[in-house]
This record gives sequence, C-alpha cells and structure tokens, in this order.
Amino acid sequence: MRFKLLSIAYLVCACAPQTAPTPARVTPSDPEAITAAYMDAIRGDPSSLLLFLRDMPKGGDLHNHLGGSIYAESFVEWAAADGLCLVQRELRLKPPPCRPSAGEIPASQILRDGKLYGDVIDAWSMRNWNPARENGHDQFFESFGKFGLAEEGRAGDMLAEVTRRAADQHVIYMELMDRPDGDGVVGMSMSMPLDTNFSALRDKLIARGLRDTLQAGRRKLDGWERRQRQLLACDSSPRPPACDVTVRYLYQVLRGLPPQAVFAQILAGFEMTRADPRVVGFNLVMPEDAVVPMRDFNLHMRMIDFLHGLYPDVKISLHAGELAEGLVPPEGLRFHITQSIDLGHASRIGHGTAVLHENDPRGLLKKMADRKILVEIALSSSDAILGIRG
Repeated sequence: MRFKLLSIAYLVCACAPQTAPTPARVTPSDPEAITAAYMDAIRGDPSSLLLFLRDMPKGGDLHNHLGGSIYAESFVEWAAADGLCLVQRELRLKPPPCRPSAGEIPASQILRDGKLYGDVIDAWSMRNWNPARENGHDQFFESFGKFGLAEEGRAGDMLAEVTRRAADQHVIYMELMDRPDGDGVVGMSMSMPLDTNFSALRDKLIARGLRDTLQAGRRKLDGWERRQRQLLACDSSPRPPACDVTVRYLYQVLRGLPPQAVFAQILAGFEMTRADPRVVGFNLVMPEDAVVPMRDFNLHMRMIDFLHGLYPDVKISLHAGELAEGLVPPEGLRFHITQSIDLGHASRIGHGTAVLHENDPRGLLKKMADRKILVEIALSSSDAILGIRG
C-alpha cells in the first residue's frame, strides 16, 4: 500500500541535523566504524543519505501483509488477464459476467482509459490520498474490498513481486502474513455454534478435518513457491538475487469474523506452525477498532491463552494498540497491549501506537523491556491511518 516508500522519508528527516558533524577518526581496518563515520558525515545531505540507506543491507522485514504489499498496478494487470469486471461507480472488482447496463465493464478496459486507470490506482492504494475527502483509515481498509478478487490464484505472482522488491532493497529475510488454506478453516467453522469450552471446540474442529484442510493449505503453499521460482527464473544462471531472499509465513487470523471462526483460525495458526517449518507463527489482522475486534478482544486473548498451553513452542506476534484518541472510546485504549502480552503471550507487538494510553504505561513498558518484547513500529502507517506522526 505504498507505506514502505514513505518510511525512508521519515528516516531521512529524523537523521538530518542542520550541520553535519565532523567524522570520527577511524582506521581502515574497521569497516563498521568507517560506515558509521560516513553516515555521520552525510546526515545533513538528504540525497546522499537516501542513496546510502538504499544500498545498506536491511536484515529482516517482520511486519508484512502479503496482500497489502502489492502495488495496485499489478492488481489491475491481473484483473484484466483473469477476465474480472469493474463496477465503475464503486471502482470495485467483481466476477464475470460483466453487465454494462449495471455500470460493469471488463477490467481490461482500465488499461485502455488513462483517466479510469488513474482513478483505480488512487482507489486501490494510498496514492494521491486526500484527507479532505476521506480519512486515511477508511481509505486504507476499504481498498482491500475493492481489489481483493485480483489476489485469487495470484499468490505465487505476489510472492515473486515482494521478494524481487525485497532483494532490490537488500532485505534478506521476510515474514509474510497470509492464509495458505484460504477460507477452508473458516468455512468448516461457520456452521458450528460457539462453545466456550475451548477444549471441546478444538476436538470438534479436528474431528471435522481441520488438519486435512491445513495439509491442503501446505500443498497450496508449495504451489505458490513453485510459481514464484518460475516467475523469477530461479533455475537460471546466474541466479537472481530475489531467489535467495528467505521467506517465512505468519498464519493470519481474520479477527472480525464470528467467534467460532476466529477460534478455528487461531487453532489453525498453532497447528500449521507445528506442521510446516515455513510457518513460524500467527497474527490477528483486520482493523483493531472495528466493532467485533473491540467487542471480542478479551475473548480472542483467552482463546490464545488456552491454545498456548497446548502449543507452548509456537511463536505469537499480535497487532495491538493500533488505535488513537477519538477512534474508539477512551476505555478501548487501555488494555489491548497488556492483554496481548499477558493473555496472548505475544513476543512481538505490531504497531503499539496507543501504548501510553494503557493502564500503567510505565509498568507495561518496563515489562516489555524486561521480556525483550519487540515492537514492530510502522511510522508511515501510523501517519496515514491514525494521523499520528512525530
């Protein structure tokens, strides 16, 4: 969603004092000191700093939604190639057939109309977003429902795109949030009544074939990666750098669904992490401020707490505190991060923006420091979605 490109600008601005300091004396045998001295010398030169940061090895990208990392231009091309339709009034994709009388046109027409193409790109991304027309929160989250159909059957293409870009940016490791089983686990759970006896609910889901569904998901994951290697030409010589980017997955749980479906997905996250070494944990996604995630937050944490006792080795990273004053009532800001750690057993927190609104924020920050709980801070996301910067 074009957030990562914005992050460099924040880093440049944060690193640029009015005058550059005098570089420290270093010896040619100390590469780390030489690099640090060079960075100090260019802190006041945004252009040189940008080039330096672009070439610098980045390590790992730990907070990455696969569907949200694809540029809208790719979705347009895939929608056209796959014969999808565009509802012009809403700039939303739908399956064929297209009904001209209802304002539906083939998505291929987007590529032949410059004005429409620009409008679609703006609607499906944060490009040209204007806060005077719509807040960033709604612009961002509503876009997924507009381009979502273009993702179907394109996971391998998406993997190729994100790893190619990661290699260009000298990222060597990625954790991508997605669900290899698609809606399989959700589908088997929707007809089940919620049973607050979590042990019994788990047994019912396994009896219904949850593990078989996840095995099918693993085979889909194999297919994604085959398609990725094919598109990147990983068997060619020389081997493209994108083929050497290590990719792991976090099973994503749609927390805005009914409780039994959320429980089934959380269970799937634990089970799939145990079954497939490529899946290294799970996370909860969808807007934290939406009605169901707010209403059921404690319930979701209790589900995780129960299952953690059965799968204590599974790593947990949770979106929490992706909130701001005015977005939810004050009471809703006071406990999400704390419960994500105490009940959700999170070793990483995504965003954590509202941490100072939590009950006992100083105690919470000390606990996080003592336990070495990583915070995945997303500067550009906080700016565009929550209006928080600086």
